[in-house]
Amino acid sequence: MRLLHTMLRVGNLEKSLAFYTGVLGMTLLRQEDYPEGKFTLAFVGYGDESANTVLELTHNWDIKHYDLGDGYGHIALAVDDAAAACDKIRQRGGEVVREAGPMMHGTVVIAFVADPDGYKVELIERD
Repeated sequence: MRLLHTMLRVGNLEKSLAFYTGVLGMTLLRQEDYPEGKFTLAFVGYGDESANTVLELTHNWDIKHYDLGDGYGHIALAVDDAAAACDKIRQRGGEVVREAGPMMHGTVVIAFVADPDGYKVELIERD
């Protein structure tokens, strides 16, 4: 077994694709409309689905906003330099919601950014 994808429901697919591809540098791997069900699935990631875990962005055509709830946490991405990643994300129009710095009660350097729907993406600095 292996983890295939994580699914996020998004209110505006174009804004979400712009964020995940243009701001975070993922690639749109595939996208398909399901007119009978009134939804679109778009898969984005940093590599082919055959070898990498990806994100499934689900856009239900009649829903423009979701309540995120308090059970969901965040997506995590490894980066070489969290502060530099924040700068690049900000330059590309992304929103940094926690600047790079050591995590509370630890030494690992992290930062957080938010996607257009408010989902948090953690940047974890790795050597």
